[in-house]
Amino acid sequence: MNLFNYQTETRYDLNFRVAGIPVRVHPLFWLVALLLGSGSRNLISVLVWVFAVFFSLLIHELGHALVMRRFGQSSRILLYFGGGLTIPEQVRWGSTWMSVSPTPVQEIFISLAGALSGFLFAAVLILGSLAAGGGSILGWLLGYLPFPGFSLGSAFFTWFVHELVTTLLWINIFWGVINLMPVYPLDGGSIVRQIMLKVSPYDGVNKSLWISVIAGGLLAMLSLWLLQSVFLAVLFGLLAFQSYRMLQGQPGGWL
Repeated sequence: MNLFNYQTETRYDLNFRVAGIPVRVHPLFWLVALLLGSGSRNLISVLVWVFAVFFSLLIHELGHALVMRRFGQSSRILLYFGGGLTIPEQVRWGSTWMSVSPTPVQEIFISLAGALSGFLFAAVLILGSLAAGGGSILGWLLGYLPFPGFSLGSAFFTWFVHELVTTLLWINIFWGVINLMPVYPLDGGSIVRQIMLKVSPYDGVNKSLWISVIAGGLLAMLSLWLLQSVFLAVLFGLLAFQSYRMLQGQPGGWL
């Protein structure tokens, strides 16, 4: 059994359904989430982080899956060590199996749905916090990005609740913004690809990949310079390099 092959099911997988959509959680998902939260202040904060990552990624992928279902495409969700995937399911057509192909406009809506579902969930959290007696505040994420939150306005809010809500807000807003950057294969990169294919059907993929290379490189430098985030710099740098390598396999991919 190869645990690093996320496509292969293991005996340690967590399987369940949400709104009729199959969800599988690979065991290494928990390990990576635990490692990412290992810098938290204490064990409870680490466990809160792991739960918040799981719940937030599930909401993100459900956004994709529900919109796909609205357009007639069944799907399943996989949470694995690389994040989350919403995988289209084939449907039976007579004696064969085939995939439903959404239109470019539908693809854009599907790509947008993940981040928008996270933003909507964050808005519900903020409104719920205010309704329960908290006060709204505006903080700064990584020193530059405005970040909404709440203050402890009454005894109702315990440290645990504040920790959980703050972590959920951080992940849903921050990851939603990052995921909309025009870098492939992030959702923003997928949206740019569909737009480029509409504008320039012949070489739209190449143009979208060059946008991904340039945007990824710039975002890597800005992450390191302005945000002082090595993680984001490495992430965008790797995605830019991946797009550059993909160009090598495209007809006319070299300038």
